[in-house]
This record gives sequence, C-alpha cells and structure tokens, in this order.
Amino acid sequence: MSIVVVGTQWGDEGKGKIVDYYGEKVDIVARYQGGNNAGHTVVINGETFKLHFLPSGILRGKFCILGNGMVIEPKALIEEIEMIKNRGIEPNIMISNRAHVILKKHLEEDAKDKKIGTTKRGIGPAYTDKIARRGIRIGDLLDEDYMKERLGSIAEEYITYGRMLSSYIGDTTTTINELIENGKSIMFEGAQGTYLDIDHGTYPYVTSSNTVSGGACTGTGVGPTKIDKVIGIVKAYTTRVGEGPFPTELNDSVGQKIRDNGREYGTTTGRPRRCGWFDAVLVRHACMINGVTSIAITKLDVLSGINPIKICTAYELNGEIIKHVPLTRDMYKCKPIYEELPGWDEDITNAKTLDDLPENARVYIEKIETLCKTNVELVSVGPGREQTIVI
Repeated sequence: MSIVVVGTQWGDEGKGKIVDYYGEKVDIVARYQGGNNAGHTVVINGETFKLHFLPSGILRGKFCILGNGMVIEPKALIEEIEMIKNRGIEPNIMISNRAHVILKKHLEEDAKDKKIGTTKRGIGPAYTDKIARRGIRIGDLLDEDYMKERLGSIAEEYITYGRMLSSYIGDTTTTINELIENGKSIMFEGAQGTYLDIDHGTYPYVTSSNTVSGGACTGTGVGPTKIDKVIGIVKAYTTRVGEGPFPTELNDSVGQKIRDNGREYGTTTGRPRRCGWFDAVLVRHACMINGVTSIAITKLDVLSGINPIKICTAYELNGEIIKHVPLTRDMYKCKPIYEELPGWDEDITNAKTLDDLPENARVYIEKIETLCKTNVELVSVGPGREQTIVI
C-alpha cells in the first residue's frame, strides 16, 4: 500500500498529527518536497515534538526518506537529528543524494524578500538555483575536490557537513522502488498545502515546489501507478500565513476566537495565522487535482462554542456565481457565498466515535463530505494521538 498525505488548503492543516497516525500503519515514510519551511507538531504522551525536515514517522521508529524533491540546509538538518537523538530516538533515515543543498547565500537572498512572506529559510533561492542548473546536491558534499572547485573558501564547512551526514546519504529512488516491489508499505508526506503549490496555488503567494500529490512522484522517483490512496487533510476552518487572497477571512472577534482556540501561530515562524470559515470551493478543487480518495478533518474541536458556523459554498465574482478557483487577481474580488449551520457548545475533545459527537457536529462533517464530494475517514478532536475518530 502506497499512500500520499496532502494538505488541501494553505498548509498548517494538521498534517503532522495525521501522518503520525497513518505512520503507525506503514513501513516507510518519505518526504517529497520543501525543506525546513515546513513545520510538523506532534504530541506524544504529552510531549511535544516540532519537526522541520524529518518526517514525523521518525517518532514511530519508521524508516524515513528525505526525497530528491527536497532542499536541505545541512547544518539545520544535523541539528534536528541531534535533537531527536537527545530525546532518545535513533534516526533511521536515508537522504537522497539528488536533493539540493540550501547554502548560506540562499538564506541571505531570502532575507531580502519583503513581498511574498516567506519563512526566510532559503527555500526559494535554493530551488531557483536548482532550476537554473547551478545548484549543489547532497551527494556533491561527499566529493571534496568538486566542493572546493564550486565553493572555494567556504567549501570546508560543507565538506564537514557531508562527512557528518555521509552515513545517511544514498540513492533513495532505487531504495524506495525496491522496498515497494518487496511488499513494503509507504506513506508520502508533503509539506505546506495545495494552494501553496507553485503551479496550482495562489501564485505568486506560493512556495517554490509542487506540494500536490503529483509531487510525490517527481519528488521521490515513484511512478503514479504505484500510488494506491491519497488522503486530503482538511482543517475544519481555513487559515493561511503571509500575503495573498483569502475569501473567507474573518477580521473580527470570531476570527480571533478561532485563532486563540486553535493556537494558530506558525510552527516555523511563530507568526499569527489568518483565520476564516471553511471554504468548500477551495477544498473541492483540491480534492480534484490531488485525486483525493478520502478526507481527514482536523481541529474540529476548535469550533466548539461558535454559533452559527458558516461554510463557503461558492463565490460571487463580478456579479456571477462561480464554484471554481479563479486566478489570483480575480480571487481578490471574490465574495464568499455562505451556508449557515447551527454550532455546538459541547467539549468534544474526549469523543471516541462519531456517535459521541453532538448532532450539529455530525451534520457539519456530512456537509463537508457533500460539498467536497469526498468521504471523510478520520476526524481529529484534539492534538493527542488518542484524540482521533476513525470512521
């Protein structure tokens, strides 16, 4: 079984917890794009782990792969490896020798960006050098002569990083395909979300890689016929970080209540996230382009005590009703058309089954299924592993 887990909104959908949940059921977890601009928070027995490079399957002792589609800052990765070692976890990982290196110059270039609202981790500049065919790959760190030729006076620092990572570096593409052929199950884990995808997102307010499910193929070297299932992670409301259009954004006390209840501050940056109502137009489109086979809803508990609850079912654009995602410049003009549902006041964080949920919460889940044309198979009602309802 090969599963892709993908965010269907603007990232921060709670993928960390969901990939941790599914990670128990697979043999291998592979990251296929992005770098340490991602942030996964996983709570285990009350202990919080914040990961940026390493797939959260690392916390379950799974074999974890950092795919060729990633960009990696060696120093930051080494620090993350040391962090989990110090917390009693031995990293069972392989880093693609074809993944690209984030250099200090990339961090410096990214620090100058004022418009897009990046995480300043050097991701965009590293991908720029990759596409311009002047990048340095992880495997290059092991060739001292080549590194001295390419980097001159700063080569020694990166040669040292290469030595420290050498036992982890390998041909991940061949390894993954051989493992699949031998019957091993794998979960492909993306960073960010669908609408931060370089092609399908709200360009130019996007990341620099393909965050959609298809990125799992290009970012690891696994053909699409080997993917069995795509799980779309859906936050029970909508958030985004940084600039860009956001039709259902709430700049009022309800938006602030969602932010406070959901602790909506970035794992990587600490920035407060913009919050708004659930946008079914966005998620339905994301389910289509990702080929989502089932939905996992996160943070349903955050909506407790909010009444009524609204869901965006369509947009009004220049006097016309539309149910698709337009170009970014038109998205700014979109007025959300809402359907209003009754909320619930009950604390649902201890719910174990659908029947434990208030009727209005169940109606809300069913409405998401109907509007997004995709079945819900998982509902998260809190940050802990045990706070998960399996449908």
